[in-house]
Amino acid sequence: MSLETYRKPDLIYQLEDKPPFVAALIGAITHLLAIFVPMVMPALIVGTALKFPPEMTAYLISMAMVASGIGTFLQVNRFGIVGSGLLSIQSVNFSFVTVMISAGMAMKAGQAEPDFNVIISTLLGVSTVGAFLVIAASRVLPYLQRVITPTVSGIVVLMIGLSLIKFGVVDFGGGFGAKMSGTFGTYQNIGLATLVLVVVIFLNCFGQPLLRMGSIAIGLIVGYIVAFSMGMVDLTPLRDMPLVTIPIPFKYGFMFDWTAFLAAGTIYLLSVLEAVGDITATAMVSDQPVEGPEFTSRLSGGVLADGIVSVIACVFGSLPLTTFAQNNGVIQMTGVASRHVGKLMALILIVLGLFPIIGRLFATIPSPVVGGAMILMFAMIAIAGIRMIMLYGMNRREAVIVATSLGLGLGVSYEPELIKHLPIQIQSLVDNPICVGGLTGILLNLFIPQLKPSKESGNKETAPIKIIYNKKPKKFAKLAKKDK
Repeated sequence: MSLETYRKPDLIYQLEDKPPFVAALIGAITHLLAIFVPMVMPALIVGTALKFPPEMTAYLISMAMVASGIGTFLQVNRFGIVGSGLLSIQSVNFSFVTVMISAGMAMKAGQAEPDFNVIISTLLGVSTVGAFLVIAASRVLPYLQRVITPTVSGIVVLMIGLSLIKFGVVDFGGGFGAKMSGTFGTYQNIGLATLVLVVVIFLNCFGQPLLRMGSIAIGLIVGYIVAFSMGMVDLTPLRDMPLVTIPIPFKYGFMFDWTAFLAAGTIYLLSVLEAVGDITATAMVSDQPVEGPEFTSRLSGGVLADGIVSVIACVFGSLPLTTFAQNNGVIQMTGVASRHVGKLMALILIVLGLFPIIGRLFATIPSPVVGGAMILMFAMIAIAGIRMIMLYGMNRREAVIVATSLGLGLGVSYEPELIKHLPIQIQSLVDNPICVGGLTGILLNLFIPQLKPSKESGNKETAPIKIIYNKKPKKFAKLAKKDK
């Protein structure tokens, strides 16, 4: 057993490797399956809540796919200072759903007869302008290394994984639709989700690379076939779909509202912190540095791409985009970190957006099938966060920062009534466990002084715990010598 086993992620294809076409296609489809449902759901939720015309909602969904393809292409190729150069997948930012629904409802309340063009043009106009805040933030990231440390980034990634698990469990039991219909948690839903989970785990136990790479995709396909045979697949969304959707800049016009902008701007700035955590996790699971000039350049380029792509997305009629955390779980499960897989996936997304009936077919995958695969991947994201926190060991100071951040972040999500008496503007800021945990980590990291070991007392409490990701502990060094 070599030391490298302990130090490096278990990857089949490294960042710059170019997999054969079949392997690349499997990897691209696997990543697509991981993000497709959460990519189209924001537009569906916003369109349904605000009662948009069906053709308007369908256009939002198509543009979400096109914009995600363009964003992914920019991220993985890294044009100059734009992009992370990692297998960073772009998709719709779920954090904007609540803001857009609230702003849309407020506008509808002031109209006797809702003008949907005015509503959507205002929502997208506000989002277009707000995206420039992310672009500006990307330029100052190199100066924030004292603030955004591996511990802080790890807390954010851990909170992302733990928060996503909640949605994975909901899908595991049948989804939000099953909750409304009273069928949530039935034997049928849980059995189907468990089948998918078992298939994914079983295939990951094999040493054959293709089986491991395709484990999630195969699990979803098996689950879909079984669900179809059980009559759980609804194909009605495929009816009356346009053959081709053509992207049109500012199709519904451009309007602006300061009240909506303040809420959207806050979400944009907080999404920068989330993007930092996602990109850091992607670098780590891709066996790339998570500190130093190269990493700082990737980080700034990735966040810059987030802002630029959100501008492009909103101009063409999509909700804002961000770097997705789900794909870090896919990289760990499949062992594929090649950014060239992202290029193929970007092309597939653009095609799906231009031919909406193909993309809508993916939306017919039942929630339990998705939940069976997602529950495992989301937990893998949380594990990536733990690895980041432990990257350089954990002393008493770091333990206090992590514990307080987790306690407050998870506490708010467990008992949201805790903040019901706060002003509505502050509630929108702290009702997200990722935001609470991340902001708590930043503040504590700034104000809790660094601990120094005392030579006189010989107190070892302040010394970090040595772990395998840092330096070479003696016992592992001996193992490495024996292997040689």
